[in-house]
Amino acid sequence: MFFYVSHPAIVAGKRSALVIFLSSLFAVPAIGQSLPEKSLMPVVVTATRTPQSAFNVLSDNTVITAEDIAHSGQTSLVGLLQQQRGIEITMAGGPGTSSSVFLRGADNKQSIVLIDGVRIGSSTLGGATWSSIPLPQIDHIEVVYGPLSSLYGADAIGGVVQIFTKKGDGPPRLTASAGYGSYATRSLDASLSGATGGDHSLRYAISAAHEASDGFSATKPGNFSYNPDKDGYKRDSASGQFGYALATDQEVGFNFLHSRLNAQFDSGTSPYDARSIQQLENYALYSKNRLTSNWTSSLQLSRTADKSGTDTRAVATGKSQIDTTQTDLSWQNDIVLGTDVLQLLAERRKEQVDSTSTPALIGERVTNSIAASYQLKRGPHLATASLRNDNSSQYGSHTTGAIGYGYRFTNALRANASAGTSFRAPTFNELYFPGFGVATNKPEKGRNAEAGLYYDDGQTQANAVYYHNRVRDLLVTAAVCPADPAAHPFGCAYNVDHALLTGITLGAGTKLGNFTLRGSLDLQDPRDETTDKLLVRRARQHGTAALTYNAGAVQSGVELVLSGKRYDDSVNKNVLGGYSLLNLYANYDFAPGWSLFGRWNNVTNKNYELAKNYATAGSSVFVGIRYAMK
Repeated sequence: MFFYVSHPAIVAGKRSALVIFLSSLFAVPAIGQSLPEKSLMPVVVTATRTPQSAFNVLSDNTVITAEDIAHSGQTSLVGLLQQQRGIEITMAGGPGTSSSVFLRGADNKQSIVLIDGVRIGSSTLGGATWSSIPLPQIDHIEVVYGPLSSLYGADAIGGVVQIFTKKGDGPPRLTASAGYGSYATRSLDASLSGATGGDHSLRYAISAAHEASDGFSATKPGNFSYNPDKDGYKRDSASGQFGYALATDQEVGFNFLHSRLNAQFDSGTSPYDARSIQQLENYALYSKNRLTSNWTSSLQLSRTADKSGTDTRAVATGKSQIDTTQTDLSWQNDIVLGTDVLQLLAERRKEQVDSTSTPALIGERVTNSIAASYQLKRGPHLATASLRNDNSSQYGSHTTGAIGYGYRFTNALRANASAGTSFRAPTFNELYFPGFGVATNKPEKGRNAEAGLYYDDGQTQANAVYYHNRVRDLLVTAAVCPADPAAHPFGCAYNVDHALLTGITLGAGTKLGNFTLRGSLDLQDPRDETTDKLLVRRARQHGTAALTYNAGAVQSGVELVLSGKRYDDSVNKNVLGGYSLLNLYANYDFAPGWSLFGRWNNVTNKNYELAKNYATAGSSVFVGIRYAMK
């Protein structure tokens, strides 16, 4: 059977070659044929806040494994995410510059990012500071699409990205790698992990990395901040996980991640070296305890800091510093009832903003939350239901909920349908920034419904999901504030618009001997309903295709990333042209534990933009050597 798609996001009268090519990937065996039992599948934590086989996960998701990361040869997290279904990115220059990630057409501020279960991000800008997250510290990544506010609270309109750092297990294991490439890009990282035996075992993993690049000019001549100098960066990071088993199913532990990014950026023709200093600090203490045979309790105290400073040195006031600190206490209880799971959650999150440059932003807000969810399994039937209340000292009480149902026609084919509500809290900038913020701004509210088909027989995977996500009280930025222009010389963000995020997301992959063919296609219409304009920097069509070859010691692949045109402004006047990027990568295991890897990005040296008058990397190569103790 084939999935055939007709959607207004495809320009009338034209049949894209991309659509024809990717559609051919969706051929799957007939439903009636005999299918094998499920083999070992990825475990997904983020979709339900508990480890669950991907076979039983109802939420649309993508898992990027440790093997995927190692073989990709990627040097940045944003570059890795650009290869995934349902994701678009923007960058204000090269690696190290300000970046945004859009899930299913939702804004960067409308998704949550977690590191080992701890929320990160800026309470002033909103969203994660992606450029500060070091790829060498990451073991694997889970991306869950759609509203998850009923599990995670504010800001989970587009989805949740959870990053897992390296975890210790088994005998001691040392890994290390070093690489060098275009723009004098260099990297060096090492990690040590393992676990002791016995009743009171200790798991440990500790990693460190250094990355740097001379870079290229972040801006082009048409940019008001244009400066032809090179804009490079340095990033130093370390992470660790430690878990101690007090007894069987009784564990306490500590996680941390620290990253410091020192990146150059353009601030006009000033001779001074403008720099952005981004620091990410993430700490968590936890206790996981089985209280009875069917009741597991998890208690976690975490603290994360997003420290953002700039130094232009052009004038005495050229330095600025704005920091966000979040402290979170959560208590999660999972109660197994036969084949079902009841989950009860209580959380308290405190956000604090401090600034040496903008006193009006200094402040805090506290959110107290309670939530409950139920996961049901009955033969071919799967169902979930969740309800959460978040009570904020700043913007009041908000209740969100979600329900989902799935039915397995066979072990390989399943249909899903779900509906859920979500909201996004206004940032401190949108509320209080001098000359811009409006203190009466309200949270955005989302309402999503979706349906999908999923196929996986262990050899071939395919999915097709339709979603319809309406966002009310959308916060938009206007150059001239309609409420009080005199009091807002920098414009303002205010609640006025409604947005509608609709689309179809397709993904497929199959193994053909030593080859694996995979592809994705997103046909979407992320639109401001009030103005009937497309949302900024989001395309109607984007997709990926890849062919990989794996023959023992050799792994190699070719990737294609494609995007339609986008607009750099809310009135859809400044066009960002569509683009296609061809990438190559390879990995060669030349001795036990040793491998060479390389990546060639933008092979055809495509000149394209992710943001108007900001430069992107041309044809570039990165090669390196890796050691992993066996």
